[in-house]
Amino acid sequence: MLLVLLALAGLAAVFRQPLADWLWPDTRIQQLLDRGQAALKAGRLSADDGTGARQLYEAALALDGDRSQARQGLASTGQAALARARAELAAGEYARASESLQLARELQVPQAQVTEIAVQLRQRRSRHAGVDDLLRQAAQAHAEGRLDGTPDSALPLYREVLSYEPGRTAALEGREDALSDLLQQAGTALSRGRLAEAADIIGRARGYDAGHYDLPAQEAALNAAIEQRRRRADGDLRRQRLARAGEGYREILAAVPTDVQARQGLERTAAAYAGMAVRSSADFRFAEAERALEAAAALAADSPVLAEARQSVDKSRRAQQSMESKLSPAVRERRLRQRLAELDAAGARGDWLTPPGASAYDALRAAQALAPADARVRRAAARIVPETERCFERELSGNRVRAAGACLDAWHSLAPQSSGLAAARRRLAQRWIAVGSERLRAEDVAFARQALEEAGRLDPSMSELAEFRQRVAAATLRAQP
Repeated sequence: MLLVLLALAGLAAVFRQPLADWLWPDTRIQQLLDRGQAALKAGRLSADDGTGARQLYEAALALDGDRSQARQGLASTGQAALARARAELAAGEYARASESLQLARELQVPQAQVTEIAVQLRQRRSRHAGVDDLLRQAAQAHAEGRLDGTPDSALPLYREVLSYEPGRTAALEGREDALSDLLQQAGTALSRGRLAEAADIIGRARGYDAGHYDLPAQEAALNAAIEQRRRRADGDLRRQRLARAGEGYREILAAVPTDVQARQGLERTAAAYAGMAVRSSADFRFAEAERALEAAAALAADSPVLAEARQSVDKSRRAQQSMESKLSPAVRERRLRQRLAELDAAGARGDWLTPPGASAYDALRAAQALAPADARVRRAAARIVPETERCFERELSGNRVRAAGACLDAWHSLAPQSSGLAAARRRLAQRWIAVGSERLRAEDVAFARQALEEAGRLDPSMSELAEFRQRVAAATLRAQP
């Protein structure tokens, strides 16, 4: 029993105050009120650590919203803040007077009383800062063409004047004229295609006066220029002018870093470079493959497509090294001559791309695997390229889209920089959609989906793709049980 009594006595000693606050809440409130009154008398009107009069009265009011003493304490604190602001203003302590005035506002001191002190504060600050001198400096900077960028430029000076005297007519008119001149610079930058510079100027102008009458027109011009640049970049990507496409999307992102479409355009361009790297490495053209990988990494270093392409290139490199390590120079030369002879024989028969395994193209790929840099192999590749182009045209004219795709792939692998490839890809994509539409009318939804996939792979930015995708989606829904 003695141990129990001692334990209870210890608990009572530890939790005496919380129990008292729970059993007698008025005691806790009164303590807060007393501490608030003491803080008010000591001039500690507000404190971040909770010991200021404002914080103590607000805590008491939170415990009992009807406690008039707490409300009166807050009102007294507000009046004390107003009185302090008046005293600080008289002493020339303008920064402190501004802080005290803000506290009075937050404690809902009558607006008329606050406004009176605020007007006096602006006037005193204005005289102290030499507003007339600032206006002269701003006008001089404007005349010299120094509109923005440094503290002694025209627009920052006008802003400083208006912070002291918001209604100063000379400052308002000067700011308006300076902003018009600044926005003219944005127009000049747009006319020269410098999107990022124009966007930066417009953003700065908006920071000075978001309601300036010239701003909407310049913003519209910027948006139009960005859309025009996007269309050009999309066109470059369709035509496989990848360097130009990447440059265009980067220009857009420099102007609007949050532009989602430009970010996606960069990723598509990087994917195109990655595909080029894979095709080059398949023919053991590793220098070209590495250049393509570097270009892709510069556009989208974290792209999963790029990681896959690197793996494919490494695999091709290991395959070539394995092949080279197993063959002596004499054996490699004998096999190379044999492959080149097979290529000539297949070409003489007209078997440029078919039949599989016995075509000139297959013989060339085997020769490239043996000696990709050999001059004889390069000359043989140059002979086959025109045949792949003719193969593509022949199969496309007969609506044999799969065969045309095989010819196009061979053409691209042999001459990845050919100027006609982009147009050929677009034509094949359009033909896939045309054939897919015919089969869709015959309710062959499976083929239509394949056509959609092939067209998207060949030309993802083609305008006809969205409408065909909608039709395929609708037919898919109808075909579901």
